[in-house]
Amino acid sequence: MAEIDFPAEIRALRATYDSIEAVSDVETIRKDIAELSEQAGVPDLWDDPAAAQKITSKLSHRQSELERLEKLAARIDDLEVLVELGQDAGDEDSMAEAASELNALKKALSELEVVTLLSGEYDEREAVVTIRSGAGGVDAADFAEMLMRMYLRWAERHGYATQVLDTSYAEEAGLKSATFEVKAPFAFGTLSVEAGTHRLVRISPFDNQGRRQTSFAAVEVIPLIEQTDSIDIPDNEIKVDVFRSSGPGGQSVNTTDSAVRLTHLPTGIVVSMQNEKSQIQNRAAALRVLQSRLLLLKKEQQDAEKKALAGDVKASWGDQMRSYVLNPYQMVKDLRTEHEVGNTGAVLDGEIDDFIDAGIRWRANSRNAEN
Repeated sequence: MAEIDFPAEIRALRATYDSIEAVSDVETIRKDIAELSEQAGVPDLWDDPAAAQKITSKLSHRQSELERLEKLAARIDDLEVLVELGQDAGDEDSMAEAASELNALKKALSELEVVTLLSGEYDEREAVVTIRSGAGGVDAADFAEMLMRMYLRWAERHGYATQVLDTSYAEEAGLKSATFEVKAPFAFGTLSVEAGTHRLVRISPFDNQGRRQTSFAAVEVIPLIEQTDSIDIPDNEIKVDVFRSSGPGGQSVNTTDSAVRLTHLPTGIVVSMQNEKSQIQNRAAALRVLQSRLLLLKKEQQDAEKKALAGDVKASWGDQMRSYVLNPYQMVKDLRTEHEVGNTGAVLDGEIDDFIDAGIRWRANSRNAEN
């Protein structure tokens, strides 16, 4: 094993940490924690559960940010002490432990560095994710359901709350479409790199001749609307349809006209919600998602105008951004970042952090190249 230059490695760790600390603005984090703690201590906080949840969630996130930074700084200090003691005593076990901790710190700093790249206008928002089956028939519908499970498992691994807003089941198996919220700070900035067309190649379980099938599903990620956003939709621009919920029912979910479909007439955007028992709840959820999509559309139009003025018409995203190949070999590969993994089962079970991190870095590099 090659000799490790610990002093140089530790200097590099400190330099990386200092740059992360500067971007993170620790003083602002401490100030935010103080203000949010004061808001969270108000006696009537939970009179408005939605506002209370938002305050406590932000407070928890900021506290975690500060704790993560402080723990990393302490670990770098501890590593330096361990190396000094190990070298003075000629203790090989201590030096092996130091080498292991050095690699762990490199990985932790790399992950934290990715978080500092989430500086977009809506990156800190919660996310609304919609998955739609594409070409490929029943395999595509099954793939859409596999992707939904993948993202829900990813959220569960991180302790992020989720809420399924709408599910439209396909006739034979899988989903035509599904929409769910990921309720965590920076969920939009994190998951937005997952937006695009996903491709699955496998032996179809629905083909009695056992032929290989290629199918597609689309993932859309939008930021959750907030009360401070100025997205007003006149009533005469919305067509409202109510219908009976479909799919697995139980109770009164699919026995009354509780499902709601909103059509935004100027843009043609359609949003359906059917997972709540109340028509009023479904309408409120549908309106929130519609506002979120219009908010993102407005930003995309503004960005397109800026690019047109700058004479830049280069597309940032390809139609197909990731392939999941289960046959004739096992491989998940992101076509933008070239990141690939052979353990397809782990990926489909929600282990997608490496893909997300690579996507965030790729996006940051692409933006820097454009500017």
